[in-house]
Parts: sequence; structure tokens; C-alpha cells
Amino acid sequence: MSTFNTWKAILAFIFLAACSPGKKIQPSPSSNPVTASELPLPMPEKKEISFLEKLLNSENSPFANIFQYPDSFNLQIIYTQIDRDKDKKPRFTDHFYGSGSGRYFYPASTVKMPVAILALQKLRELNIPGLDANSTMITETGYIGQTPVYNDPSTPDGKPTIANYIKKIFLVSDNDAYNRLYEFLGPEYINDELQKRGYAEAEIIHRLETSLTEDQNRHTNPIRFLDAKGKLIYEQPGKENKKGYSTRNDKLGRAYMRNGEKLNEPLDFSRKNRIGLSSLHSILKSVMFPEYLPANQRFGLTKDDYAFLRNFMSATPSSVGLPPYDAETYYDTYCKFLLFGADKNTKIPTGLKVYNKVGDAYGHLLDIAYFSDTLHNLEFMISAIIYCNKDGILNDDKYDYDELGFPFMKYLGQEIYKYELKRAGF
Repeated sequence: MSTFNTWKAILAFIFLAACSPGKKIQPSPSSNPVTASELPLPMPEKKEISFLEKLLNSENSPFANIFQYPDSFNLQIIYTQIDRDKDKKPRFTDHFYGSGSGRYFYPASTVKMPVAILALQKLRELNIPGLDANSTMITETGYIGQTPVYNDPSTPDGKPTIANYIKKIFLVSDNDAYNRLYEFLGPEYINDELQKRGYAEAEIIHRLETSLTEDQNRHTNPIRFLDAKGKLIYEQPGKENKKGYSTRNDKLGRAYMRNGEKLNEPLDFSRKNRIGLSSLHSILKSVMFPEYLPANQRFGLTKDDYAFLRNFMSATPSSVGLPPYDAETYYDTYCKFLLFGADKNTKIPTGLKVYNKVGDAYGHLLDIAYFSDTLHNLEFMISAIIYCNKDGILNDDKYDYDELGFPFMKYLGQEIYKYELKRAGF
């Protein structure tokens, strides 16, 4: 069987696995992620059908109801076609679905991508002899709620480093790794740098998977960097961000659980992280195509920094050697939602690389991805979010990722990939 026919067989298999015949996702009256209304959903308004809706919402689509009520699922998609001229210079054609609505979504682990980028940038700005991403990073404590780090068992020598934190962020979306880079940067630096580059709505203002107050998240830990012999290279004191945050009214769901009690009101996200889908899409594009973005949108990175980021954005857990990740938990398509969903059994085909960052929390499922297929000489980008919480209740650990989110992400990636193959003449 030819390589192309092998890929066609694989694509057909994973497509059939994703979509059970005749099964359609049904919205519920409480699935609206913004309001607390429990009234029946109105009939969808007639509107101009976008390119993406024409491509994805065929009469045989198992997800037709999502496109009937996209606001209830907070569906947002950006698809960028990439064509090269005779000199290999890329031309970008963007297609949008719902991404200009301004509707709030919780960005979950996708905020780790700009934080990882900015950690490398800050090292360049410090410009201290001997200090780089592989220097030992010791995190101390200096404020209530803070925790220290003196060793990292996931490194060969047990030494925590910025390089290894970034590696873990992209390989397995490690929350503690993000928290340590957040502490190195501080929220003031993070948000100032993002807003300088035009991401005006961005507010990354807290650690992940740890219950801290706004005040505690404004305070970051003292940090020391050591050389290979344990000599101090650089010491950064603990800091407090005293800048004000924007006035927001970001609320989601119709109810939420707190300490075992159900509160029948939306959950307030006004002091949670925020960044728009178009901003995340642009940030990934800046890593893959820095020379083709306006200078004011580029980060202060070197060619080696970009190569490092791209390597771990596209690497699989089995390819990195150390630490040896458990293949049952961290399979090769882990954190590759678009095209693969939560499929553990399909390998990434030869010639295809996926450079991405995913997120899932509070019923939100996201993937920000660039695809490069050298076998068929094609490349494209997709960024997408879908809200998977039909009952509208937050913090109850009853989200519809498996029933709705992962199958939809898989379907979305496959449909666009099939379209790209047609565009490429296959």
C-alpha cells in the first residue's frame, strides 16, 4: 500500500471512530455559557453562512446542532490557510467563525504558551553572563501561600530549570511548571509585554490548580539561579504587582458548586485569566513565522529560542527519553485535540507534525495548533474553543468533554485536513 493510501486509511478509521452514525449533540436550555437563563433556546436567526460553516456543517454532520446554537457552546474557530509563492514566502488567508463575538471563555492551559515564550524573552533581556534556560532555578518562599522548589525529579540531575519547565508545559501541560514561570515573570511583566504587542484584552493574573487569593497571586516568590557548580548567578527578590486590573463582568454558567453546596447563580470569572482566541492564534503564528509578523508583535527571542519552542510544541511524550512518561497516560497524541481528540490508539502519521497548546477547564476545551505535512507539502493553522457543559453547572466535575468536546475537536481537525488535501491536489 502506498504511503498516501496508508494515510487515507488511517484518516478514514479515526473519522469513523469519532462520529457515531446518526448521533447528534443536543443543546440544553442551560447550556448557554454566559447567561443564567433557563428559558428554551430561541430558533436560530437566519444569517449569512460563513466559509467554515459551509465546510463543517454538512447535512451529514453529527454536530449540526452545535452550528444551530453556536452561542450555547461558545463555539469559536479560526482557520488559516497557508500558501507559499515560488520563493517559499507564505501567504495567510484567515477564516473566522464566532471568534469576533467578544464572549468570554476561560483560557485554561493555553495561557502557558505566552508565559513560556516570555520566560525565554526575559532571560535574553537580563543578559547576565552564565544565565540561560538551563541554569538551576531555585524557588524560595516569601509570602503566605507560596511553595518552594529545590529539586525536580523529572530532570536527569534533579535540577529545576526554565528549559525543563517549558518542556513539561508543552509535552504534558504541567501546571506546576507554568506556576514557576509565572513566579519568575510576575503578572505585571506578563501583561505589560502582551499588551505592548497588541493583545489588549490579555490578563494573566493567577497560578493554576492552586487555591490562592488575588492578593497572593499578585505576590511572586524570591528566586535564585545557580551555575553548574552551585555558584549564585542571579537573585530576584519576591515582588508584588500593584497595578490595577480592568473592570470586568465575565460570568459563566447558571449555577456552580462551592464546598458541596450548589449556588444558583453564574460563576464570576472577572478575576480569572483572560486572553482572546485571535490573540492566542497570533502568538502561535509569531513562534512559527516571526519574520512575517509586524515587528511590534514579535517577541525578543533568538533563532535558538524559536527552535527550542517548536521542538517541544511538536514533540511526543515517547520521543523525549527523560523523563520516561507512562505511555498509557501520556500517549503520543496526548494534548493533540484537533485531528485526534482523545484517541490513544492512532499514531501521528509520518510527515505530519502538530505544533500546539491545548487547554481544558470549567467545561472549556481549546486547541491552538499549526499543522505541517511534509509528505503532502501542506500547512495550516486552526485555533478553536468549544464549551462542553450541557447542564450549565460549574465545579461539579460533570463536563461533556468525552461526549461532545473531544469528538468535535477531532471532527473539526479532520474536516479541515481533508479540505487541505483537496487544495493540495490529493
